[in-house]
Amino acid sequence: MGNTYQIYLISDSTGETLDRIFTAIKAQFTNINYKIHTYSFTRTENQILKILSEAEKNPNSIILYSIVESNLAKYLANTCDDKKIPCFGILGDLILSFSKLLNQKASHQPSGQYELNDEYYKRIEAIQFTMNHDDGHLVKEINKSDIILLGVSRTSKTPTSIYLANKGFKISNIPLVNENSIPKILKDNPKITCVVGLNTEPERLVDLRKNRMNSIRETENKSYTSLEKIKKEVDEAKNTFRKYKWPTIDVTRKSVEETAASVIKIYEIYKENV
Repeated sequence: MGNTYQIYLISDSTGETLDRIFTAIKAQFTNINYKIHTYSFTRTENQILKILSEAEKNPNSIILYSIVESNLAKYLANTCDDKKIPCFGILGDLILSFSKLLNQKASHQPSGQYELNDEYYKRIEAIQFTMNHDDGHLVKEINKSDIILLGVSRTSKTPTSIYLANKGFKISNIPLVNENSIPKILKDNPKITCVVGLNTEPERLVDLRKNRMNSIRETENKSYTSLEKIKKEVDEAKNTFRKYKWPTIDVTRKSVEETAASVIKIYEIYKENV
């Protein structure tokens, strides 16, 4: 355990930003043993002292922090320096640089990104819409969607929809069994909104569906997990996407985040051409 790094993520807000940044950092290293200690809503010197008193017990401690209040951020950095603990701030220099470029003073308000403004309520509305329009529900209202995701079973439609909804997009996702499963409103007007097809390699789909059956403790459905039938299903989906000229994304080796980023790019192109 001596080579296990103790990573302290100290935030004056929820810590979500720090968590994502550390995830991006650790992805660059193939051999790293670590344990994460997360401290959110850290807004006093006493809180910082308690955290650092634990961190200094281990020579492999590393501090990452996102604290926007400048005096508290300086206190953390200086105390870490005194205790010889490696310490890295992820927002301070950026805020200062933007302050100079924009020629305006930063508010230094913790949790400023979570302000209950119009943008926040728009995001909540998008999440509610997406939950109501999951898995082919309320297809008569799909014209109200920003994006419609189509795909055969287990192509990550729902998790991608939820991720996009958290970014403020109203999503409908529709399972594609065959062309007849496409709502008439969509077949009659394929460009009613931005439609994106999700597909994947049949071999990968077999594994996903078998795992799904195991997770819900269902007896394996041979039709659902048959490689030959899945190949036919995937080919038919590709033909359907081509027929209606819907852009597609192969999600085989993509994370939900990567798939969502590709969907957003397609949406932006769609909006430019309508």
